[in-house]
Amino acid sequence: MNIGKKHILLGFMITCLLASPAAVAGADWNMFHENAQHTGYLDQPADFTPTVWYFSTQGAIKSSPAILNKIAYFGSQDGHVYAVNLEDGTKLWDYKTDGPVISSPAISGDYLYVGSMDGYLYAQDIKNGNVKWKYKTGNSIESSPLMQDNIIYVGSDDGRIYAIDAANGTKKWEYNTGNAVKSSPVIYGEKLLVGSDDGKVYALDIDTGNKTWEYTTGDKVESSPAVMNDVVYVGSDDGKVYAINIRDGTLKWNYDMGKPVISSPTIDTNDNSLFVGADNGKMTCLDTRNGAEKWNYTASGAVKTSPAITGNKIVFGSDGGTVYIVNKYNGNLEWSYNPGYGIINQAIQSSPAVYGNMIYVGANDGSFYALNNDKMNGPTSIYIYYIGGAIIIIIALLLVGRTIRNKGKKEE
Repeated sequence: MNIGKKHILLGFMITCLLASPAAVAGADWNMFHENAQHTGYLDQPADFTPTVWYFSTQGAIKSSPAILNKIAYFGSQDGHVYAVNLEDGTKLWDYKTDGPVISSPAISGDYLYVGSMDGYLYAQDIKNGNVKWKYKTGNSIESSPLMQDNIIYVGSDDGRIYAIDAANGTKKWEYNTGNAVKSSPVIYGEKLLVGSDDGKVYALDIDTGNKTWEYTTGDKVESSPAVMNDVVYVGSDDGKVYAINIRDGTLKWNYDMGKPVISSPTIDTNDNSLFVGADNGKMTCLDTRNGAEKWNYTASGAVKTSPAITGNKIVFGSDGGTVYIVNKYNGNLEWSYNPGYGIINQAIQSSPAVYGNMIYVGANDGSFYALNNDKMNGPTSIYIYYIGGAIIIIIALLLVGRTIRNKGKKEE
């Protein structure tokens, strides 16, 4: 074989390797909503078979899924952490903690890390859910952990942010904010950024936990920060979205949403767009450079979820019980899914994850739903039987009432 042909073959092999779905499918999901921009998206492997289904637990699902190798990992308020096959919705394993699981898992290597309202941070084997170690904090954990360089960072309702060694569960450092930390941390350079219920956004040194700066908002910061180009973006219960310079903690701009912003921002790095929801039901698109509004969409209830980005669309849920898929450029509705059919509505406070053409999201009805974005459909939920049964009962009662009335008229 001549040198030219060898080069062509080598180039072809490298291209195939880079394009291999295994490289994408095996990527870690090491923080809330997958990355520092909260895009919540992964490509499907080529051999993935997408189907719509739902999986039921015994408690509300507010935890957002982490995805790895065709498996979704998430928590439920029934206290379990679940691993579910994404192709058919079957359970692979579950593990019972001693409290509701609102925290969203992070995955790195062979382990997932998740907090529970029992106050423990768990390290679990992704193959079977076996616990490698658990670390006890001083209160419930609602914050979602972040993994970087074998250190787990997570907040606790005891007011502290913890740095835990992933190998053995020992504490490296902690920082006390003075109030509950429900916000999930993000790292940018050498700084860890996180909000607290004391109303502040903190920048901490990732190696020591020493405070670099703090920025004070007007109320609790339950929203989880997103970062891009030396700026951190975060919402506050004071109703504003803040853009803060990471270098020194000075304000770049803020935007008043009108109601508390528990939703965590999602950033489209290709379009200088930031997407964030508020308790007034607004999903708003802002320009990351100056905070100017590009568009807004009004949902059927408060929007506490963080949108996922898929192609030219974003996906988010609302307390009105609907999952919305809207055009990311103009805010026009593409399609929506309501498992309660607009009659039996349960809030959707789990932030959706997108896996190729599939959308995965939990709901307060205790079910985890798989939706097909290309076909614009989802599974027929159990509520259709409840609604159908109720309709039959109502018709039966009406017929009985009519029979009784007719009988009464004949007797007269």
